[in-house]
Amino acid sequence: MSGETDIEKLIKTMQPELSNEEYVFSTSTMDLSSILEIDPWAIIQENEGTTVIIDVEKAEKNHILYESIFKRITLKIHSSLNAVGLTAMVSVKLMELGISANVIAGYYHDHIFVQTEYAEKALIGLLELSKSSRVKINNS
Repeated sequence: MSGETDIEKLIKTMQPELSNEEYVFSTSTMDLSSILEIDPWAIIQENEGTTVIIDVEKAEKNHILYESIFKRITLKIHSSLNAVGLTAMVSVKLMELGISANVIAGYYHDHIFVQTEYAEKALIGLLELSKSSRVKINNS
């Protein structure tokens, strides 16, 4: 599998990038072809229903209900889907800042959705994590 697996390299070179767009999470009972017509950012099929992640403007245009608005932070390193620890380290950093992290792994990058009002704080925190002198991993 391609992509980086070394946790220290992943953290030090992750280059978090904040999107300009705002997104919402919603659930849909529409059939897949109808969902594709509204051009969501992501579709996740779960047993209970289909989750769509969609630009807030498209959601409003299509009368899609949502609860919160998020910004997306993309980690600009090609992380392997077999890499161990990246999601955990990012989540712990955001937890320390009191920020919810909704993580989606793509083939090339990890994407973290954070509430819009905390997006800048989350980006700064992840940049601090990346610049930290040493990745601390407890292997006990």
